[in-house]
Amino acid sequence: MIPEYRREFNARFTPEKYTRFLREIDERSGAHVKFRCSETPCFFPQELLQRMAVAGQELVWQLVSNPAYLAAADQVIPAAFRVPGVDARPLFVQADFGIVRGEDGEWMPKLVEIQGFPSLYGFQLTLANAYRDVYGLDVGLSTMLSGLTQSEYYRLFQRAVVGGHDPLNVVLLEIDPLEQKTLPDFLVTERICGIKTVDIRSVTREGRRLFYREGGRTVPIKRIYNRAIADELIRRDVQLAFDWRDDLDVEWAGHPNWFFRISKFSLPWLKHETVPQTWFLNDVKELPLAPERLVLKPLFSFAGLGVTIGPTAEEIAAVPDSERSSYILQERMDFAATIHTPPGDAKAEVRVMYLGLGDDLRPVNTIIRTGRGKMMGVDQNRDLDWVGASAGFHPVV
Repeated sequence: MIPEYRREFNARFTPEKYTRFLREIDERSGAHVKFRCSETPCFFPQELLQRMAVAGQELVWQLVSNPAYLAAADQVIPAAFRVPGVDARPLFVQADFGIVRGEDGEWMPKLVEIQGFPSLYGFQLTLANAYRDVYGLDVGLSTMLSGLTQSEYYRLFQRAVVGGHDPLNVVLLEIDPLEQKTLPDFLVTERICGIKTVDIRSVTREGRRLFYREGGRTVPIKRIYNRAIADELIRRDVQLAFDWRDDLDVEWAGHPNWFFRISKFSLPWLKHETVPQTWFLNDVKELPLAPERLVLKPLFSFAGLGVTIGPTAEEIAAVPDSERSSYILQERMDFAATIHTPPGDAKAEVRVMYLGLGDDLRPVNTIIRTGRGKMMGVDQNRDLDWVGASAGFHPVV
């Protein structure tokens, strides 16, 4: 989006550099990256990223300061996943924005969705540094937000994950972590925070305490950085040694209830210039827009699962009455193709990543997804060139 950086990058690109870049991100992560990473980073004006960062903060404060919303959101948490002791503020928030052209030609962010769940806080900086080093990017470019240096970011992230505990007693929990596409992020997080990644099914329990095995001994768990998705736990019928509803002697680095409290469920409640019109499907008696101008989304899926862009009237009507409260209809945005690449211009989705430490919800970094199809997810663009996961650089002022 910054023409001079884009022209220079495209002119200096070679397939050999991209091959080296892929090798670098595997080596620096400690595992093969299974999702597609784009040939190119993205270059954004700092003011556009700042506008997105502020909008995300405003949206979160709308939700957390609305008792009626929080009460309604708590009611949609499945009974088996209602964890006691939720804190007053989310620790991890992600706000995803697409980019449209305003009537005056100005670039404008539009919210895709917002979630109160961790993302690739470890891997994303590793990805950015690989782009920087392999392609020799301008030293005046950064991906950090809020004026953070990389060392400051690492300290904040470690504080969010570990809290005041010995890292030995803090774990990252996931289902079959070695099989997850996000394994590179887990391994980078281990190195940053000094913690272990543990399969959630291997956790044991004694009374109110949870434990994991390390080096032939049983180690108590005092804090959990949870990366296990409720939807996947349900779909795979994962059996655990503990019940989410129990009053356990553990802290949560990102309380699980925020996965539901800040999610696609929040979209119809939000009033903001960046938020497209959104309706709960069970409240829709007549379609508010033509079907091709709508997006049908399940509330609590992840990575784009179940999302239908431009559904037919028949597809909308086919959602059973018993499930309609678990779907939303959203006004479809015509996101602009802003990234000029040799195969054709690509659209970009910008995920602003926040850390909620104390009373501060601080934007810290971005995740970029680019694509030339209907959706920006890496799974939806795996067979295309010059699209996929990327990093968003901006000039440091």
